[in-house]
Amino acid sequence: MTYAGNRVIHDADSHTMETGDWLLPYLDETLVTSLGAIYGSADTGNRILEIIERAKGRQSDPVKKAKARAHVIDGQKGWGGYGAFDPKERADALDLLGFRSQWVFPTFGLGLLRRAKTTVHLYQAASALNKAQRDFCVADPRLIYIAFIPLDDPNEAQSLLDEALRDGAGAVLVPSNAPGKERSPGHAVYDPFWQRLQESGIPFTLHIGPGTMRQPKAYLNNGRERAPDLHGGGENLRFGDYTCIWYAPQMFLTAMVYDGVFERFPRLRGAVVESGAGWVPDFLRQLDYAYKSFRRTDPYLQEMQSLPSEQIRRAMKFTPFPGEDVGHMIRDAGPDLFMFSSDFPHPEGTSDPIGKFEKTLEGLDESVRDKFYRRNFEALVQPESAQNAS
Repeated sequence: MTYAGNRVIHDADSHTMETGDWLLPYLDETLVTSLGAIYGSADTGNRILEIIERAKGRQSDPVKKAKARAHVIDGQKGWGGYGAFDPKERADALDLLGFRSQWVFPTFGLGLLRRAKTTVHLYQAASALNKAQRDFCVADPRLIYIAFIPLDDPNEAQSLLDEALRDGAGAVLVPSNAPGKERSPGHAVYDPFWQRLQESGIPFTLHIGPGTMRQPKAYLNNGRERAPDLHGGGENLRFGDYTCIWYAPQMFLTAMVYDGVFERFPRLRGAVVESGAGWVPDFLRQLDYAYKSFRRTDPYLQEMQSLPSEQIRRAMKFTPFPGEDVGHMIRDAGPDLFMFSSDFPHPEGTSDPIGKFEKTLEGLDESVRDKFYRRNFEALVQPESAQNAS
C-alpha cells in the first residue's frame, strides 16, 4: 500500500535539494566564477556537502537504502531525503508515495541566482537552473518541471518563457515582489508574457522564496541572540518571518486584479504555493470591501466587469501548510480554492501531511476531499480535461 492509499492525489509542491555541482554542466566558466559555489559559506557548505555524500553512499548500502525506502515520508528530510537529488530515487519515492503527479521546484539553486551582478547573468543563470530542473524531471512523467522566470526585464522574461515552454515546463515560477523593484506585475509591458502563458495553457506560481517578505531587520534587534531556523542553521525563515510570508502574494495578486490582468486574460491561471492559505478567505473579503469602498471615485475599479474575489476564484489556487485548518478554510471560502501539497522532501511538509489534513477535513464529504487532493490541481493544469471529467 502506498502512502496515498486508494486516493488519487496530485502533489502541488515538492523540491529538489541541489548538490554542489548541480548547475556546473549548464553554466559557462565566466558565470561559475561570478556566481561562486552554490553553498558558498565554508562552514555551512562543508556541512551540507557531507550530508549529500552520506546520502549518495546510501545507494550502495542495501540496509540503509531499505530503511530510507521504508520511511520516505516520515524519515530523513532535506538533502538526506530519499529522492532529494537523485532522479531515479525520486521516481521510486513517487511509487512509494503513490502521488499521480508532483510539481518540482528548485531550492537553493534560486539563492545562487541572487548573486547575479547583471541582468544578462541573471537570465543566463535562470536558464541554467531551468535546464537542470528539466533534466531531473525527465526521469519520470509524473515529475512536472517548474521553470523560474524573473520578470526584471520583460523582453528577457518573454524569451526565457519561450525556452521553458519548448523544454516542457508544466508551470512557471515568478517572484512575488514588484518586478525589478520598479514596476507592477500588472504593467502593460508584461501583457505579452501573460498572453503567452494564457495561450500555452500552463499556470504561473508564486512560491515562498523569490520575493518573499520577511520581518524587517529592525525587529531582529531585540537584545537576544538569533534562534536557529528549522534546519538548525541560519539561512531560512523563523517565527517572525512566517507571519509575513503572505504579504507579498497578497500585494502581487492585488496588483493583478487592480491593473486588470485577470480581466484582460480571463484564461490565465496561477497558484500560491507554500505561503500558507489561512489568510485567503479574509483576503477575498477585503478585496471586495476595498472595491466597494473606492469604486465611486476610482475609474479603474469602475471599469471592472467582475468582483475582485470572483477574479481570484476563477484564476487562482492555494496550498495550505499541513498544520493549517484546511477544513475551516473550505467551509469559509468554498471547496474550489485549495490544493494538497507535501513540500517533499522539505521538513516543513511534516512526517504525515495527509494525516494532518485529514484531521481537519472530518465531516466534509468525499467530493470535497477529492477536490482538495485531486480535482483542483487538475482544474489548474488541465482545465478542459478536468471540466470534462466532472
